[in-house]
Amino acid sequence: MRERLWIFIKLLLYWMIFMTVIRICFLAYNYDYSAQLTFVEIMLSLMYGLSMDLSMTGYMLLLSGLLLSASLLIKGRWIYYSLYAVSMLALLIQTFIVIVDVELYRHWGFRMNNTPLFYMGSGAVGSVDVWVAVKVLTLGVILAIVFIWLFNRWIAPGLRNLNAGLKKSALLFLLLSASMIICIRGSFTVATMNTGFVYFHTSKMYANHAAINVVWNFFRSLSSSGRVEYPENFFDKNLTEQYFQELYPANDSTTKIIAVDKPNVILIIIESYTASVIEVLGGAPGITPRFNELSKEGILFDQFYASGDRTDKGLSSVLSAYPAQPNSSIIKFPGKTQSLPSLNRKMRALGYKTSFIYGGDADFANFRSYITASGFDALTEDEDFDDELNNSKWGVHDGFVGLRALQELDTAKAPYFKVWLTQSSHEPFDVPAAPKFLDNSLDHHFFNSCHYTDSCVGAFIDKLKQRDDWDKTLVIITADHGHRLPGNQILQSRERFRIPLLLIGGAITKKDTIIHTVGSQTDIANTLLAQLNAASTDFTFSKDLFAPKINPHAAFFFNNGFGLVLPDKLMIYDNTAQVFVKDENSNDHDKNSGKAYQQKLYSDFNKR
Repeated sequence: MRERLWIFIKLLLYWMIFMTVIRICFLAYNYDYSAQLTFVEIMLSLMYGLSMDLSMTGYMLLLSGLLLSASLLIKGRWIYYSLYAVSMLALLIQTFIVIVDVELYRHWGFRMNNTPLFYMGSGAVGSVDVWVAVKVLTLGVILAIVFIWLFNRWIAPGLRNLNAGLKKSALLFLLLSASMIICIRGSFTVATMNTGFVYFHTSKMYANHAAINVVWNFFRSLSSSGRVEYPENFFDKNLTEQYFQELYPANDSTTKIIAVDKPNVILIIIESYTASVIEVLGGAPGITPRFNELSKEGILFDQFYASGDRTDKGLSSVLSAYPAQPNSSIIKFPGKTQSLPSLNRKMRALGYKTSFIYGGDADFANFRSYITASGFDALTEDEDFDDELNNSKWGVHDGFVGLRALQELDTAKAPYFKVWLTQSSHEPFDVPAAPKFLDNSLDHHFFNSCHYTDSCVGAFIDKLKQRDDWDKTLVIITADHGHRLPGNQILQSRERFRIPLLLIGGAITKKDTIIHTVGSQTDIANTLLAQLNAASTDFTFSKDLFAPKINPHAAFFFNNGFGLVLPDKLMIYDNTAQVFVKDENSNDHDKNSGKAYQQKLYSDFNKR
């Protein structure tokens, strides 16, 4: 009994050391975020994380304890082989989760859960840079070697020399193993272990994220995979309707900005087109010269925001006026997407011929299901191009897709509605153009890809201007989402969600106009439809940006939180910590408006 108890204690220490080491690896790998924490905050992340580490360790010891209990009843060396195999398999699986998480966090801003599983296949690995792969694999190999060596040196000898014990001791050891349920639960109260247990900082979410045990987080998310149900009591239902109606006052008129009744409409959704790379929006200079020029030819919104942080969320926000959600993507639920309103179907009802063109794989992230449900007359994807053009990690580059889009317009029957989703400015930023920015930094790789896409869109517009129907054409340029680059901004950063909205074309009556009205991707639907005298109440979360009565606002959602932008105001709320982690000039009414928006979204999502 005593030697088994000693092995049990060693296993507890072994896994707790491993959990602490992987947290230190996370802090070290994300050094630019960690540098923003004080020494005390780093130590608090390590300390608060111990409770979740102990919970994860409890799972490991529960299984190990059961095997050790059985070894008191069944003789033989099987216990050594069984416990060794279980421990090594657990170590390798957890190490793999760790090395994926350290890099994914830099991109997504939250600890790894089941979300990456939705993006497996369909070229999802195409964004992995070789150097990044080498880094994380090296980290994984070092972790595995060190902890395999430690297990062999410290625990394995005792297992190999384990003697038979008294059978009556099995019950006591079984009770000891069962006590690990207390560690797993994390408390003696009705509240069981959750990420909120390790949250301690009210403003620096990275400090809280560092405290999360990523292995626990991943397996907990797997256990709830496919069952997304948002709370109906986040905010009072009656107050929700009151505040929400204030955000979307009724309108029966608009300010016309087009000169024709039914212009051809081309909607260009640019991958990762953050305002931070667009000089006319205050971004870095020299990256998007064509966009800067085009902005003088139309109407530019400079306080426009993406609803979410992924392309799939951007598509539903633009084409269904449906906001991103904090813990899900509605595109992943075909049963729900079928019930969404569709800008495309509205355009078809107005007599438009519609088409969608994308240089990548339409099966990625369930795009095809959503595009099909949206009712497009035609879909062009990577497989529709010659093989020699389909040569990037994500498919066909934007320059060639732009040329194909122009060819399709030659045979399109007016009026037409064409959506072009670009992809070349996606990681790993390998574009077929000589680099303008020569620094080998990740920022400059991103800049070069944005510069390439900017030139492709500019060339596309140049060709459009030569067409006979240019005077009857409206072009809308926006982004699917923002980006962490430049500067590796944290997920909750306002600038990470700020994107462009530009209206140009021969059908536009206003030129060289900048509008400061705060708006969102979800507003594109009713803003466009209002110009066609067809604004629809079906788009619950969409307002006409040219309406005479408007409550300017934009909501954006990130993993388990939301932000609300009002004129000269900003609120960012973390659902796990249940606090506003950022508050710029807001009052209680503003905060309630943000909560009402999220509750309205919660309830709407649940009923679909």
